[in-house]
Amino acid sequence: MGSQNNRKNKAGRAALGGMLLALALIFGYVETLLPLSFGIPGVKLGLANLVILSCLYVISVPEVLLLLVARILLSGFFFGNGMMILYSLAGGLLSFCVMLIGKKTNRFSMAGVSILGGVFHNLGQLLLAVVLVWDEKLFFYFPVLLLSGALTGALIGLLSQEILNRLRPVQ
Repeated sequence: MGSQNNRKNKAGRAALGGMLLALALIFGYVETLLPLSFGIPGVKLGLANLVILSCLYVISVPEVLLLLVARILLSGFFFGNGMMILYSLAGGLLSFCVMLIGKKTNRFSMAGVSILGGVFHNLGQLLLAVVLVWDEKLFFYFPVLLLSGALTGALIGLLSQEILNRLRPVQ
């Protein structure tokens, strides 16, 4: 009886992971269709991060990391290219690590954790660009990326908090 429950639990976790991955991919794709142009190269809202940030508060860290990497790889294969995957991995993994640290300190609200994520995502991508092009002048772009990461991070954080507030009564 115990092994049957364990298999059901694993199947349920796999199904949940698949649905969350599909949702993150859909959000990422929808964002490409939105006529939002901030007029700044590389700046986007990051709708797929709604899923990642929300999951950071409700499922295990390894599951969120797997979800993040799977989303980046699949998005790159479906909607982008190899360079997009590299930049997304650089930003996404650095962002994930910093958000995890920020969350574990209990010093930041969800919006604060998301702001950290937005800023460090941009920094990770900028660091990769500097390494690939060997031009430290790219760092002059950081103030723009800092501001955009903070603004979009705050918005995603507030939306994620609202999502979790509405889901909690259902759980």
